[in-house]
Amino acid sequence: MPEEYQNIYKIARRAAGFTQEAAAERLGVSVESVRAYETGQRIPSNEIVDRMVICYNAIPLAYQHLKETNVLLSKFLPRLEPRSTLAAAVQIYLHMSRFVEKHSIERLLEIAQDNVIDEDERPEYDQIMADLREIVRSSLELDVYIGQPPRDVN
Repeated sequence: MPEEYQNIYKIARRAAGFTQEAAAERLGVSVESVRAYETGQRIPSNEIVDRMVICYNAIPLAYQHLKETNVLLSKFLPRLEPRSTLAAAVQIYLHMSRFVEKHSIERLLEIAQDNVIDEDERPEYDQIMADLREIVRSSLELDVYIGQPPRDVN
């Protein structure tokens, strides 16, 4: 795991106010397992991370875990920044407004109508896709950091 995310599990547990012992009990794992997850000696399974997300009420942990432990996903999932509800909503609005102002959807349809993206169209297509990725990233920030209600621990 990259160093900056080495302790994502520890950060989430501490933010929830649990000791390793209390977390282990609630997660149904040993204290040694919690310690191993938090020191990077072991990567918890998706099932354990799902329990952590619920127990710690830490939805961003699921996203971080998937991004940092799955090579394929790490290539495609954007890096998210925690934002306030207002900041995330403003980001979405600004990205979408610019997309509409540039008539990007119409251009995308014109480019795609022949099912071929030729070399002359490629730069514009790439820019449209970059703009769409920014809209998706902003939407994910809102969803991951703000929009998900806590779930009950079973």
